[in-house]
Amino acid sequence: MKKAIAIAALVLSFILGTAFAAAVHDWRDLEKARDHVHQAIDEMNRARAANNYDMAGHGAKAEEHLRAAEREINLSIDAAKAGR
Repeated sequence: MKKAIAIAALVLSFILGTAFAAAVHDWRDLEKARDHVHQAIDEMNRARAANNYDMAGHGAKAEEHLRAAEREINLSIDAAKAGR
């Protein structure tokens, strides 16, 4: 089970890294990044469920950070649409 968590964390890191490393051309790129964050949240929830939510609080903390990233991306999309 620990291997599954490690693999899930690695995959999530890769997805988020590629999403944010690419140049942002317009707000549609930010929406794609937001979609990747949604996928990461779903993967984290699956990993937490597979481990009966017992990950010493790290799963909840990771989800909290992903939700914060989602909020920031939404603010970035709004700013990009407003031309700021």
